[in-house]
Amino acid sequence: MTDMVNSSSTTTPQLERTLLRGEVVPGSADERRLRELWETPAGWRGWLSTVDHKRIGIRYIVTAFIFLIAGGIEALIMRVQLARPDSTVLTPEQYNQLFTMHGVTMIFLYALPVLSGFSNYLWPLLLGSRDMAFPRLNAFSYWIFLFAAVFLYASFPLGQAPDAGWFNYVPLSNLAYDTGPNIDVYALGMLLLGISTTVGSVNFAVTLLRMRAPGMSLDRVPVLVWGTMTASCGNLVAVPSVSLAFLMLWMDRRIGTHFFDVANGGRALLWQHLFWIFAHPWVYVVVLPAMGIVSDGLPVFCRRPLVGYGPVALSTIATMLIGFVVWIHHMFATGIPALALSLFGAASMAISIPSAIATFAWIATIWTGRPVFRVPFYYFAGFVLLFVIGGVSGVMTASVPFDWQVTDTYFVVAHLHYVLLGINVFPVIGGVYFWFPKFTGRMMSERIGKLAFWIMFIGFNVAFFPMHIAGLLGMPRRIYTYAPDMGWSTVNLVTSAGSFVLALGILVFLSDLLYSLRRGKVAGANPWDAGTLEWSTPSPPPAYNFAVVPAIASRHPLWEGRIEDEGQNGGRSSLREGFILDHGREALGTTALEARPDVILKMPEDSYIPFLLGVFATLFFAALAMLAWWVAATMLLGCAASLVVWLWPERGLIQREPRRVHEAGR
Repeated sequence: MTDMVNSSSTTTPQLERTLLRGEVVPGSADERRLRELWETPAGWRGWLSTVDHKRIGIRYIVTAFIFLIAGGIEALIMRVQLARPDSTVLTPEQYNQLFTMHGVTMIFLYALPVLSGFSNYLWPLLLGSRDMAFPRLNAFSYWIFLFAAVFLYASFPLGQAPDAGWFNYVPLSNLAYDTGPNIDVYALGMLLLGISTTVGSVNFAVTLLRMRAPGMSLDRVPVLVWGTMTASCGNLVAVPSVSLAFLMLWMDRRIGTHFFDVANGGRALLWQHLFWIFAHPWVYVVVLPAMGIVSDGLPVFCRRPLVGYGPVALSTIATMLIGFVVWIHHMFATGIPALALSLFGAASMAISIPSAIATFAWIATIWTGRPVFRVPFYYFAGFVLLFVIGGVSGVMTASVPFDWQVTDTYFVVAHLHYVLLGINVFPVIGGVYFWFPKFTGRMMSERIGKLAFWIMFIGFNVAFFPMHIAGLLGMPRRIYTYAPDMGWSTVNLVTSAGSFVLALGILVFLSDLLYSLRRGKVAGANPWDAGTLEWSTPSPPPAYNFAVVPAIASRHPLWEGRIEDEGQNGGRSSLREGFILDHGREALGTTALEARPDVILKMPEDSYIPFLLGVFATLFFAALAMLAWWVAATMLLGCAASLVVWLWPERGLIQREPRRVHEAGR
C-alpha cells in the first residue's frame, strides 16, 4: 500500500453530499475510538515504527539541537585556537577537520533539519489535517537524516573526518591531495542527506496541495507554510545538483573517472558551478521557513495581523526564484567573463528587494500594532535587526570590486554567520518559546527567557561583528594561526570572548527548556491568544490532531469577529463541527487551489519499514565507503525488498460512507 491511498471513487459533488458533519465531544466513545486508531503504541516498538508527524517533528528538533551543541563546541575549540597569535592548541590537520565538520554540522545537520522539525510538527495543525500526505515517507526522511549524520561523524573520533571545508573544492579534495577516507565519507554522507531532503520536500509539496482543510484556499495559509513550501520546491531543484557533484567526485576518487581531474581533461571549475548552484539557494532554504516563523509569530505579540500578507508571500517566492540566478557571486574571483560578472552582480543586488519587502512588513506590523513584550517577541524583533545587518553585508559583496577585496576573508565568514546562524537561530529559539506550550502543554520562564535572549544577542554581535573588521584587515578564512604582528590579535580575542558569551546564552536557554519540561506552568490550549488553527487543539494535541476536520473561512479562524474582514465574506470558520472520518486512519483530501473536499484518503498504520529501509540504505553507502562491493550489493537487495514490502497493496481499502456521530456523543 502506498502512503496515501484514494479509497473513494466519488466525484467532488457526490463526496460533499456523502460526507456527514458532526461534533465529537472530548471523552466520548467517538473520541476514544479516534485515539485507538491514531495513537502509537508505547515502548521501543512504537518508537521505531511511529509515523506520527508530531513525534517525527520533535525528533527532528531535538536531533538538530544536539548537532547545534556539537557544532558550537567545535566552534569554541577553534576560537580558543584563534584567540591568541601563534597558538598551538590544534595542529593544522586537526583544525582543517574541525572547521569542516563545524560547517557541515551547522549548515546541513542543524539549520535545515530544525526547520523541518517545526514544519513537520506544525503543518498538519496549521492546515487542519490529520497528518502529512505521506506519513511513512516522513518517518523515512528522519531516519535517513539521523543515519547520515551518524555516518558523517563516524570517522571524526578516528581523526579521519572531512577536511577540505564544507564547500569541498577540487582539486584539494581529489585523491591526489587527500588520500584518506575523509572526503569519501563526506561525499557519500551528503548523498544520504540528499535523499532525506528530497523525499521530505516532496512530502511538504503534496501536503500543501492536497491536505488543507476545506475552505483553506492558498491565500489563507500561514506564511510559515509559504516559506517551507518555497524551500521545498527549491530543494527539489537544487539538491540533485550537489548530489550529482558528490557522486562524480566519489567516482573520480574511487572508480577512476576524470570529471574534475584537469590533467585528464576534467574541469575543476565545474565543481564550483555544481556546488554553488545548490549552496546559494540553500541559504534561502534555511532562511525562508525561519522568516515564516517570524511572520506568523510576530503578529501574535503585536495584536494585529501581519501587514502585507500578500506581498510577503510573493516576496518569499521571488527570493527563491532570484536565488537560483545569483550563484556566480561566489565565483567572482575565478576569472569568469565580465558580462557574467555584471549580470550576476546585478541579480545579487536585486535579491535585496523581496527581502526588504518582508523587513518593512515586520517593522510596519510592530509600528501599527500594540506590542506585548513577551519572550518570543524579543527573539523575533532581534531577528529583524540581524536580518538587516546580514542583508547589508550581502549586498556589499554583490559589488564585484568589493567582493574581489574580501573574497576568502573573515568578512565573508561574518556575513555567513549573520545570514545562516543569526537569521536561523533567533527565529528558531523564538519559535521554541512560542510553540513550547503546544509541544508540551507547559510554559517556559519569562524571566529566564529574557535573560537568555540578552546574553545571546550581545554575545552574537560581539562574536561575529568584529569578523567584518578582521576581514577588512586582510585576515583570510581557514587560517589556523597567525603571527602577532598581523594586527588581528585584538579582533580575534574579542570574537573569541563573544563566542563564549553566546554559548552561555544558549546554555541558559537549554536549562530553561529542560526545567520547563517538568516544572513549567501548565498552559491552556491558546496561552498567547493566537489566531491560527493549531491553537484550537489541546496542548499537546491528540494523536489525531482534529476530532472533526474543520472548515476554514478566513486567515485567522480564532480571531474572527475581532478584526475587520476576518470571517465576514465567507461566513465563519467551523472548528467544532466538521467531517467525521473514523473508519480506520483517514484524512480528507481537498482540491489544490480552493481546498474543496475531493477524496477520502486512507492513511498508513505505523510501520518498521521506513526504519529498515534507512538502515539498509546507510549500510549500502558505508559499504561503498569501504569499497566492499558484495556487501553493497547485499544491502541494495535489502533496500529493494524493503520497498516491495512498503508498496505491497493491502486489502480492505473499499469505498464507504463516513458514519454520523452518535447523538449521545454530541
